[in-house]
Amino acid sequence: MTEPNGSAPTHDESHGGALGSRLNWLRAAVLGANDGVVSTAGLVVGVAGATDDRSTLLTAGLAGLLAGSMSMAAGEYVSVSTQRDSEKAAIAMEKRELKEQPAAELEELTDLLEERGLSREVAREAAEQLTERDALRAHARVELGIDPDDLTNPWHAAWASFLAFTAGALLPLLAIVLPPSAWRLPVTVGSVLVALALTGYSSARMGSAAVRPAVWRNVGGGALAMAVTYAAGSLLGAAGV
Repeated sequence: MTEPNGSAPTHDESHGGALGSRLNWLRAAVLGANDGVVSTAGLVVGVAGATDDRSTLLTAGLAGLLAGSMSMAAGEYVSVSTQRDSEKAAIAMEKRELKEQPAAELEELTDLLEERGLSREVAREAAEQLTERDALRAHARVELGIDPDDLTNPWHAAWASFLAFTAGALLPLLAIVLPPSAWRLPVTVGSVLVALALTGYSSARMGSAAVRPAVWRNVGGGALAMAVTYAAGSLLGAAGV
């Protein structure tokens, strides 16, 4: 099929690891923002149950935002660093095996390609061509599922988590301190529930899952968190703690 202007058709669909990587980062950003909304909302609503002092609410919200975002960033950095170290170790082992047992590694690559649906003859020819071009890269991608040119970056992951959590946490923080005293709680609860509905919808669509259950779980969990912390704050406030 040709384009309306008579030119050859174009095909811009993304394939492979690049698309999967982008989807994973986007999903992590949505979930990080969701964590920022829920945890900070629970904190400021709980404090609001004990006091309506704006400076106290602001201090508690900022402390929660900073603690949560730093914790998320540090946790993501450690986790992804461990993953990167494992990837580098696996590539180093594969490099050593290619040097010490080239024939066995060629046979292994042939078997892997055959398992993917190629005939034995075609798999052998493909394995030989891939080995001649770049044996290490071929084994890393086919055997290990790793792209040596695109290893996970812990700093990217840490910054992404930090920014996503901060963006999510800003919503309940601003909602609890900007409105007049009488409107703080309803504005915060309403805006948080709307935000949770949106993040639930987004995560479901990215994962090709049913939207309604995901939205209800997200909204229900956030509402429960705020109800519990508000009740706790109210009890502590009434007790004069």
